[in-house]
Amino acid sequence: MAVWSLVPLAYFLGSLSSAVIVSRLFRLPDPRELGSKNPGATNVLRLGGKKAAAITLLGDVAKGVVPLMMAKLLDTDVSVVALVGLAAFFGHLYPVFFNFKGGKGVATALGVLSGFSWMVGVATLLTWIAVAFVSRISSLAALVASVLAPFYVWFFTDSEMLVGASIVMSLFLIWRHRGNIERLLQGQEARIGRKA
Repeated sequence: MAVWSLVPLAYFLGSLSSAVIVSRLFRLPDPRELGSKNPGATNVLRLGGKKAAAITLLGDVAKGVVPLMMAKLLDTDVSVVALVGLAAFFGHLYPVFFNFKGGKGVATALGVLSGFSWMVGVATLLTWIAVAFVSRISSLAALVASVLAPFYVWFFTDSEMLVGASIVMSLFLIWRHRGNIERLLQGQEARIGRKA
């Protein structure tokens, strides 16, 4: 029973919006109201600079990693690990503490994937970095990384449950980026570091 309590715990942890909390601590504008209006590290970078964005990013990644580390320490079944990861991810997307209006889930998904396997996390992060370096577009990097992530999970873990969980996350990441996809097709998507 204690093992299954990790699922709601992961959701509640995921529901803590790092972007909103960090913005309040740094006395920055609410990221849900300015810039892209997305409570994520990229928007915090535009609104408040690198330090606030870095803390936001670490907080969002930690929300994915920590619950999975706890699940693995308890030597839980892989199905529980997959559910814990999804719970943390959906907590970020639909946070109970912030009227179920959360971010797009990129950093938290990276944390979850890293919790599945550190090698998956590294491969996904390197994909994001490579695409972002070339294009200077965060959303494009996130989309490419999210599409490739299930293949990395399959290659490094060979677990159907974890692959299934990563596919669910990828589909939601793509859905949450539908506005970005529109702007990308129109050549109007903002580049990394551009001020709001």
